Amino acid sequence: MSKSSTIHARPLSPHLQIYRLIPTMLMSIVHRITGSALYFGVVLFVVWLAAAASSKETFDLVNGVYGSWFGRLVLFGFTWALLHHMLGGMRHLIWDTGRGLEKATTTKMAKATLAASIVLTILVWIAGYAVRGGF
Repeated sequence: MSKSSTIHARPLSPHLQIYRLIPTMLMSIVHRITGSALYFGVVLFVVWLAAAASSKETFDLVNGVYGSWFGRLVLFGFTWALLHHMLGGMRHLIWDTGRGLEKATTTKMAKATLAASIVLTILVWIAGYAVRGGF
C-alpha cells in the first residue's frame, strides 16, 4: 500500500450561517427550550408543595412571592411553556403517524402551534382569574 501525495479537500460540515431560519426549525428549537423550562417550573411547584406542607408563615411567604407581579409573570411564562410544549408534542405525534409531513403543512402546523399556545395561555389565565373572582 503506497501513500498518496494528493490531498483531497474535505467538505465542511453545515453550520448555522448557511441555514435560513424557517418556522418549523424555530418551533423545534423553542420546543427544546420549553422542555428545559418545564424543569424549572416543576421546581417552583415542588417549592409551593413543600411550603404547603410546612408552616403557615412559609406558605404565605411563597404565595406572596408567586402572587407578586414578577411571580405572576414567571407563572404566566410557565403556563405558556407547558401549553406550547404540549402542542409541539401533539404536532410530533401527528408526524409520527406519517401525516402532515409536506413542507407547506409543517409550516402551517408550526405557526398554528405558536398561535394556539398563546391563545390557550391567555384563556387559561382568564379562566383562572374568573374562578378566583377577578384580577
